[in-house]
Amino acid sequence: MKDPGGREDAKRRAGEAAAEAVEDGTVVGLGTGSTAAHAIRALGERGVDVEGVPTSYQSLQLAIDAGVPLTSLAEASVDVAIDGADQVAGGDLVKGGGAAHAREKYVDASADRFVVVADPSKEADALDHPVPVEVLPDAEPVVAERVRGLGGDPALRAAERKDGPVVTDNGNLVLDCAFGRVDDPGGLAASLSGIPGVVEHGLFVGLADAVYVGTADGVRVTEL
Repeated sequence: MKDPGGREDAKRRAGEAAAEAVEDGTVVGLGTGSTAAHAIRALGERGVDVEGVPTSYQSLQLAIDAGVPLTSLAEASVDVAIDGADQVAGGDLVKGGGAAHAREKYVDASADRFVVVADPSKEADALDHPVPVEVLPDAEPVVAERVRGLGGDPALRAAERKDGPVVTDNGNLVLDCAFGRVDDPGGLAASLSGIPGVVEHGLFVGLADAVYVGTADGVRVTEL
C-alpha cells in the first residue's frame, strides 16, 4: 500500500543513514522493528565487514536473510547499537511496541554507542506513550496492581492473530501501562524496575547517544 505521507521513506532514510555510518570490523546491535529493519537490510546490501547481535527472533531472521553474520554478547562487545523507538523526547525513549524491549535494553545499554532511528511521528516534547512492561506470567496481577498504585493504567497486550495475550521471545507477558505525560522518566523507570515480577520496562532513559530522524528530504542527526 502506498504511504502518502512518506513515513516509510522517512524510516528507510533514517535506517540507511545509521547503517552508512557503521565501519568495517564493527559489532552492531541489531534492533527490532520496521525502522531498525531498514538498517539491517542496508548493512547487508553494503557488504560491510560487521557482526550483528540480534535483539529478537525478528532481527535475527532479518540478519540471516540480509547476509549479516551473527555473534552474541558472550562472544563479542557491541560497538554500536541501532534501534528504533515508539516515542522519542530528547534523549529519552519509550520502546517495546515489538515486545522485544528487554533484550533491546541490555544490548543497547552494552553498546559503546547507541543510535536511535525514527521518523518524525515518533518525536515528542515529553514522553506520553504507554510504557510496555514485560512481566513474569504468574506476576501479572501483582504488577498490574503496583502500576495502578503509581498512577498508571495497565492493559494486558493481546495477540493479533491468535487468542490470548502476546508472549515475548522470553516467554513472558506484556502490560501496556498508560501514565499520561511522564515528567520524570528516570523516577518512573526506577519505580517500575523495583516492582517484583517485572522483567523489564520500555523506558530507555539517558541511554541514547544520537538520534537519526528521517525527513522528507534527508536525515536530521542529533548528537546527545
